[in-house]
Amino acid sequence: MGRSALRLALAIFAAVAAGGSLTSARAANWFEKNFWLSGPRYDSNVPLCDERGPLDKIVARFATKEGRFWNSALTIVGFDNIREVAWEPWPSGTIPRRFCTASVLVSDGKRHQINYSIIEDGGMIGGGYGVEWCVVGLDRNWAYNPSCRYARP
Repeated sequence: MGRSALRLALAIFAAVAAGGSLTSARAANWFEKNFWLSGPRYDSNVPLCDERGPLDKIVARFATKEGRFWNSALTIVGFDNIREVAWEPWPSGTIPRRFCTASVLVSDGKRHQINYSIIEDGGMIGGGYGVEWCVVGLDRNWAYNPSCRYARP
């Protein structure tokens, strides 16, 4: 490759790099999120604490975890006193999260506190929102120990 070809290639590269940094801010499209990996562009599109989607995910995953790993038939029967604890408590540019707490009635008749967070793009391979949760007193593998403290902001 001659010097003029090298200079032309460097000039094109510099123009593309400069042009890419001058575009307006916008949300990442599906292709960028999954392949391009050009950096975080979040929409802050996170469901509310009391929406059915996140609560249904918690109910299903709690039953699966109890049955599969702890040989237990416990299920979450209902939610009460749902409230938001924090929205994006960390600096700008971090993954948007909504932290929530509630009281749950478990199938054994006991009430427990649950701490959960709803995370933008936290679903399978970044598709949709994700939910992380911990039921106080039923964190058998101590993932959020002590008393689900690490499931809160």
